[in-house]
Amino acid sequence: MTPFHQILGNNLVANITNFTVWFAITFWIFIETQSVFATGMIAGIYLVFTAAFGFWLGSIVDHNSKRIAMMGSSLVSFLFYVAALVMLLAEPAGAFTDPFGPYLWVFVLLVMLGVIAGNVRSIALPTLVTIMIAEDERDKANGLVGMVTGIGFLTTSVISGFLVAWGGMWLVLILALASTILAFVHLGFLRVNEGRPVPVEGEIQPPRTVDIAGTIAIIAAVPGLFALIFFATFNNFLGGIFMALLDAYGLSLVSVEVWGLLFGVLSTAFIVSGIVISRTGLGKNPLRTLLLVNLITWSVCCVFTLQSSIWLLTAGCFVWMFMAPYAEAAEHTTLQKVVPLERQGRVFGFAQSVEQAASPLTAFLIGPYTQFVVIPFMTDGQGAQTIGGWFGTGPDRGIALVFTVAGLIGVLVTILALNSRPYKRLSAFYAGAPDSTETAEGPKPA
Repeated sequence: MTPFHQILGNNLVANITNFTVWFAITFWIFIETQSVFATGMIAGIYLVFTAAFGFWLGSIVDHNSKRIAMMGSSLVSFLFYVAALVMLLAEPAGAFTDPFGPYLWVFVLLVMLGVIAGNVRSIALPTLVTIMIAEDERDKANGLVGMVTGIGFLTTSVISGFLVAWGGMWLVLILALASTILAFVHLGFLRVNEGRPVPVEGEIQPPRTVDIAGTIAIIAAVPGLFALIFFATFNNFLGGIFMALLDAYGLSLVSVEVWGLLFGVLSTAFIVSGIVISRTGLGKNPLRTLLLVNLITWSVCCVFTLQSSIWLLTAGCFVWMFMAPYAEAAEHTTLQKVVPLERQGRVFGFAQSVEQAASPLTAFLIGPYTQFVVIPFMTDGQGAQTIGGWFGTGPDRGIALVFTVAGLIGVLVTILALNSRPYKRLSAFYAGAPDSTETAEGPKPA
């Protein structure tokens, strides 16, 4: 097994661990408090912290060995999980049943900081693809990265609920500590030639700062790169609609047991997609692939809720999940070529911060808007009277209308992007740019 495949396996273990902890604490807190407010706050904490820490985590990746940064990620997660376990064992009577209690939220913050520390890996891994994989094979390697993400997502959705049911957060944290230290030790024995320059004695080294201004300057120097990041941000903005409404719509059609099982099965689309990308790649212009993938997904979004059908919904969700790794791999492949290696961590961190900030904003806004405006509009309002005869009426059709409108907006924006000047400029720059490792100190990928 090559070092790259070992790193993928190591990241798979870490991802499953951290996301299982995140899912499990959400389930457990709801069981303890019966508070939707509390579970919503946990999701908000994760998304806000991800957006806030992206720059800083990216600078850590740039200024240190990627392997050491990933080991540090595991170590920090381990320490936060230990602190959380101590709080769990020392719980004052009833402290975890009060959704507004300070003891509960200190515990939640410790757990979530352990999860967030794992984000170093999601930034370091694409930079390691740049270092370890030849340019013409990176799109396929990025497909494998998407497959690992899919396997982690599927596994997490299956096991977290069982762990909470069998042993609560105590069992979850014990297993998280064991698997985290396992990932740490494995990386300690793994040797990766990153080609980092050895400091010359007496030579003044550049300061190790977050350097937001320098990162923005690097992005601005690549024609159309800001447009790519903001296009991905816009997609996440619309994607927040899925975060807010998909479960509610699915549960309007089937029971919670069927929906949970169905969603787990649908997650296999991530795995199938990753395998296909690892075999076929993304074509000569990953940016064009990215936009065509978005055109397909938003077109599906226009129609997968036109009628109240679980089979139509299932088919639409499968296509959406199948296409998601294509979009992520295409963005990563583009950035890996046009951004200098020594800056990639901060650029990936910047993209993570900006793009992740969009989904929670939509999720927080679209829920109340759907509840108080769209659902009445499609229940006994003008919408029900105008299109209710063929579209249907009621709360579930109000949610369906939001998906359809979001899909139409996504299609329109994607068509505009395909014909835009920034797309053409970035495509031309990508085609003519040298490999990013050629201007960075270190070995050429092999």
